[in-house]
Amino acid sequence: MVKNTWALQDAKNGFSRVVDSALKDGPQTVTRHGKEAVIILSVDDYREATRNSGSLVDFFQASPLKGLDLDTKRTKDTGREVEL
Repeated sequence: MVKNTWALQDAKNGFSRVVDSALKDGPQTVTRHGKEAVIILSVDDYREATRNSGSLVDFFQASPLKGLDLDTKRTKDTGREVEL
């Protein structure tokens, strides 16, 4: 059975097992007072999650909307009158 949620006391008592499970089965959740508190994950999983996937320009250049003729003109409307 793959266990991926641990009560804090169980995680403290069996930290080696928690680490082994994180390496073998993926991220492990530790709860405190029944609420999720932390995630223990392998270095590889951490690096993948925090990997810089490029610049904002790269993101927009890879967009499936690239090349579409989108209407990006702004209206000259100043909005509605508001009485303060």
